[in-house]
Amino acid sequence: MSKKAGIKIHLLLLLIVVAVFIWSAIKPVGYRIWTLEVLPAVIGLLVVIAIYKKFQLTTLSYFIIAILSIFTFIGGHYTYSEVPLFNWIKDDFHFERNHYDRFGHFLKGLLIIVIREILIRKSSLSKGKWLASLSLSVALAISALYEIIEWLVSIITHGGKASKDFLGTQGDIWDSQWDMSLTLAGSIIALILLTSVHNKYLRKKSDG
Repeated sequence: MSKKAGIKIHLLLLLIVVAVFIWSAIKPVGYRIWTLEVLPAVIGLLVVIAIYKKFQLTTLSYFIIAILSIFTFIGGHYTYSEVPLFNWIKDDFHFERNHYDRFGHFLKGLLIIVIREILIRKSSLSKGKWLASLSLSVALAISALYEIIEWLVSIITHGGKASKDFLGTQGDIWDSQWDMSLTLAGSIIALILLTSVHNKYLRKKSDG
């Protein structure tokens, strides 16, 4: 893939993400909960855009960032516990809760590929067990930090409706542990399935 073709794909991904963001902002369940949900993704996207010329990631990493951003914007629009498709799955399969949030934390395991790329390109770590271990540790640290932020928001807002929707526990006292465990599982699976693909993208990046 040429550099120009890569830039076109990156721009297309950005346009899709922006379109979903605009849709998400139109009559969400509540603008307070919407802001709480989408803010981390928006900050992340702004950082990625700001450093694009100085530090351009691989197209695979941009795909992952786009997928996670879109997933976050959908959750922000409906709230994670009320996404229609997963409500349908809940009713049809007689689940006790809407699993969009759980699936989202599993999907966040994909972020380990972005973390892996940054470590490879910005540190002296070589590919191998230490790189995989440190990438996994950073992914889990980010997951734990997000759970702490959710907890702090709940305390600061005195447990209002928006904070309860943001927490999205749906009555499960072990929700935070489930979330972090699913991120761990998703990260391990992402490493197993995508490491070789990611290495190919990295080689093309270095050759280009």
